[in-house]
Amino acid sequence: MAEPTGRARYREVFASAEFRALFVAHTVSTVGDQFARVALTVLVFRDTGSPAWAAITYALTFLPDLVGGPLLAGLADRYPRRAVMVCSDVTRAVLVAVMAVPALPWPVVCGLLVLLQLAGAPAVPARTALLPHVLPGPAFRAGAAALSTVSQAAQVAGFAAGGVLVIAVGTGGVLLLDAVSFAVSAALVAWRVKPRPRPGGDGAARPGWWRAVTAGAVLVWRDRRLLALVGFAALSAFYISGEALAVPLADGLGGGPVAAGLLFAAYPAGCAVASLVVATRPEAVQLRALPVLAVATSAPLVACALDPGLPALVLLFVASGAASSYHAIASPTFALWTPDEARAQVYGLAVTVLKIAQGLGVAAAGLAAERVPPHQVVAAGGVLGVLAALGVGVLWRRSGDHRPVKG
Repeated sequence: MAEPTGRARYREVFASAEFRALFVAHTVSTVGDQFARVALTVLVFRDTGSPAWAAITYALTFLPDLVGGPLLAGLADRYPRRAVMVCSDVTRAVLVAVMAVPALPWPVVCGLLVLLQLAGAPAVPARTALLPHVLPGPAFRAGAAALSTVSQAAQVAGFAAGGVLVIAVGTGGVLLLDAVSFAVSAALVAWRVKPRPRPGGDGAARPGWWRAVTAGAVLVWRDRRLLALVGFAALSAFYISGEALAVPLADGLGGGPVAAGLLFAAYPAGCAVASLVVATRPEAVQLRALPVLAVATSAPLVACALDPGLPALVLLFVASGAASSYHAIASPTFALWTPDEARAQVYGLAVTVLKIAQGLGVAAAGLAAERVPPHQVVAAGGVLGVLAALGVGVLWRRSGDHRPVKG
């Protein structure tokens, strides 16, 4: 597929009824998911009083992708992508509903959380691989940016309201809302998105599962541009330390679930606004800005060493989130630079790296906060993130031609 050129045009994107269905379904399920993340993190911290366990619970929303990303993302290359998305949402709705059972031990809830993330592993690669067919040509980048922006905005709403909802309806009620959100998402996709055959046609031979996984990994390893883009994704291991320690940071400042929700929401708030600007820039400008924004994502967190109050801390997190809009550049670029018949598998590998990096970063931050004040842990993550981003930037500059290519 040829890389589309020109600037994003949202008018073309939202003229598509299929895209509108994907957009609404994604928004609803993302909001519900953030409700659940706040509820689970607050639940575990309240029951254990441990920053490490609270952070590890949050990390469990990322770590199952170590298995699910490589092994399950390829389902969207082996089966019709709409069907994969619907099955994923239905399965997650059932699992979250079970998690809402009163008095369920929190270790059991954590186990169900792992299954939940495994069930969701094929969903994002399926949607990303389907999107160029729903929005061919230049509209693809605009559509990808719109979905990225609404992801951040939905996280703002979900995280900010999550603390209030925990107080109002309890953790069980919040989890039930999440289950409903997945059911609504499945219904919208099944109803409004047209069925399409799997990549290559229904009669095409399916490659072996392991062969498809290894072929995707080899493709990324041999293409230094794709490898650099994966490196940019992995940088989230450092700047996610603020989100990882939002609950203990809020507790140390004398705040409760509402303060924690504000800190959770600050990152996606900054990213949502910045992504609207980034996505409208010409492609060449975006690619030049990519390494600069990657460095700027971790830089504000260094100021956490000064132990700022809640308002200043929120502003620092917003600035970090704004720079993290570089993902709105890297993600669609990665998708467009991979062939359609392997797009879900390869994109799934990239998402795996992102989620594993986030999970390890969250867990490491939580463990470090057992011995070091949380604000110092976040500042250290900022320093390490800046250094790592500079290294990935060197790889990006040396990776060769960044102009559009035909797959």
